[in-house]
Amino acid sequence: MAVLALSLCSVLPTVATAQSGLLDGGWQLDREASSLRFQSIKNGSKIETSSFANFDGTLDEQGNATLLVELNSVDTNVDLRNVRMRFLFFETFKFPVASITTRVAQDTLEELASKRRISLPVEFDLDLHGVSQTLTADTVLTMFTDNQIAITSESPVTIMADQFDLMEGVLKLQEAANVEIVPSGSVSFDLIFTRNQPTSTASSTTTAVASAPVKTSSAADPAAAASALESSGDFSVEECTTRFDTLSQTGAINFAFGSSDIDAVSHPLLQTLVNIIQRCPDLRLVVGGHTDSSGSDATNMLLSSARAESVARYLREAGVSPERIRPVGFGETRPLVSNDTRRNRARNRRIEFTIDES
Repeated sequence: MAVLALSLCSVLPTVATAQSGLLDGGWQLDREASSLRFQSIKNGSKIETSSFANFDGTLDEQGNATLLVELNSVDTNVDLRNVRMRFLFFETFKFPVASITTRVAQDTLEELASKRRISLPVEFDLDLHGVSQTLTADTVLTMFTDNQIAITSESPVTIMADQFDLMEGVLKLQEAANVEIVPSGSVSFDLIFTRNQPTSTASSTTTAVASAPVKTSSAADPAAAASALESSGDFSVEECTTRFDTLSQTGAINFAFGSSDIDAVSHPLLQTLVNIIQRCPDLRLVVGGHTDSSGSDATNMLLSSARAESVARYLREAGVSPERIRPVGFGETRPLVSNDTRRNRARNRRIEFTIDES
């Protein structure tokens, strides 16, 4: 949700075209001087403030602004909450980056150049969690110099979870943490843009490129599992356990109906799992298959075992040592919830990852 805040940056173009030649060379977000925050509410009144550690923005010479946020860099100040936000809410194994684009009218740019500080609503396109929406944010633009602009939120920007197909993520967070969560968040930001030095060879069609752009690793890339906030190298046992438990709650490993054939949509999460296993080199993993209560006990036991073996095979073929993986089928014997609704049955059909203590 906080990702929306970046949209504000899109305001940057406002500054640029205000003066003749001001767009030359383009503009770049000063990430060290900028901040992007969001607030969420749980259990009715408890407010939690979080942020993103890795985001970037550019403005090209035609006045097109593009802003990117690495969702894996969400920072709640608690590792467990970070992991839950990444894997259960944002589903970063499928949607690692949010993007914002915008343009600003020429008359707005001229006003900023003249007044040096203006308030205005900015319309922007936000692509988040596979959904694109056009939204508006109230912003304050301040031109400190011809080479530096500040863009701040005049009031928090409210983002609704159902706007971006994130309601299922809200439910998963609630179930994982046993809390009630308001399905919206408010975003605020302080963003500083600096002008790139124009070059004599730049043409009118040149686009400003970030000198150190935000990470945009695809969901299929194991690097997408790494966060800007995680410790480098191997994880601790606690960090490994947190990640295995949370991946087990995603419900993102799917199979063809009545089959042990892994659906291709599951591959991004499994690639993320491979990366985590490799950073937990001293641990062995139990891959547990579970079904709902539909069908006979014997059929469910066979199906859950076959599905667990399919996941274990995927991990082995991805380079995980075979002796580190033990597939086990539990059938319908360990339901998470009663099998009385369609959603509950879907929750009970799952693959779980636990540390092998045997």
